[in-house]
Amino acid sequence: MRNWLLPEYIEDVLPAEAARIETLRRILLDLFKVHGYQYVIPPMLEYMESLITGVGHDLDLATFKVVDQLTGRLMGVRADMTPQAARIDAHLLNHQGITRLCYAGSVLRTKPDGLAQTREPLQIGAEIYGHAGVASDIEIQGLLIKALQAIGIGQVHVDLSHVNVFGSIIEASQIDAQLEQALFAALQSKDQSAVTALASGLNQATRDALIQLTTLNGDQSILAKAAQLLPATPAIKSALAELAKVSEALAKLGVTVSFDLSELRGYHYHSGIVFAAYAQGYKGPLALGGRYDEVGQAFGRARPATGFSLDLRGVVTALSPATPVLAIYAPADEDEALSAKIEGLREEGHVVIQALVGLEENTTELNCNRKLVHYQSGWHVVAIENSKSVASK
Repeated sequence: MRNWLLPEYIEDVLPAEAARIETLRRILLDLFKVHGYQYVIPPMLEYMESLITGVGHDLDLATFKVVDQLTGRLMGVRADMTPQAARIDAHLLNHQGITRLCYAGSVLRTKPDGLAQTREPLQIGAEIYGHAGVASDIEIQGLLIKALQAIGIGQVHVDLSHVNVFGSIIEASQIDAQLEQALFAALQSKDQSAVTALASGLNQATRDALIQLTTLNGDQSILAKAAQLLPATPAIKSALAELAKVSEALAKLGVTVSFDLSELRGYHYHSGIVFAAYAQGYKGPLALGGRYDEVGQAFGRARPATGFSLDLRGVVTALSPATPVLAIYAPADEDEALSAKIEGLREEGHVVIQALVGLEENTTELNCNRKLVHYQSGWHVVAIENSKSVASK
């Protein structure tokens, strides 16, 4: 048995990629900070009731479970930090007004997913609590666009949906839970024949509305088409109006927008607009988000909420290959002028690696493309040319 092997879909992050991830993490957290989002660090482990209450069966399946040796209770390793942020807002901060929170940390999932196909994504995200209007949906999606642009993603495309469209059709027709779940699954796979078969026993208006949902995906014209084809219930009218407002705001940011009204990602806990961000040349969504107004109820206080998260490891993996941080090599010399020069370069942000006494250093392995040499009564940075090793003094 080779004891250095890691479990499937669990990987080490090596220096060049790790440096890039950390740089982008700092950029995003600084971006969130200047927009008023306060940073929180939830624990890796919580009791299962806290981790999955109100967020549906899918998260339960994605969560690794362990037994607490102190209490005997079942605990989980977080698979998503969003419920943790909702718990902090509802139970610990207990603010009466709007709260903006952000977070960044590893999560662990039982199966690989996302751009990196890993079981240990580095999740980073932002959430707004305490505002039920479309203005907070616009703010959070605008912040997502800025975040993706800040880490080097150019033209962003956002796909929008609204869970209340399907939800209001189900509610008005009093469809039982088993049929609702079957229709949900068929809509996610865009299987119109399955939807038709499942809805065969329903009244014609409901059956037609469900079948039409499979076709309502495309550009801005989809909203007008949906208004004509779907029941004119207050919930559906409100949902279409909210989607129109958000898409108008995103268009002003130079973002292309599409709609897919049968997309019900997170249907069991989302309560309004849901969205996914894409970009040219990247497979799969770069970020996911939506409104989830009822999750906080499990922690004693239901608060309107909307937010997004992305897997920073996945995004970095999808970007062009990371390049090593290049360094300056300095000899092992106790000259005070050299020490002062090294510290000055480091304060400017340069990486300077000083040799250990008596060792021959491989500057290629150290990613050094420059070195400090002494001439004209001072220490100067010069390029390393055709030299893989430098002997220290």
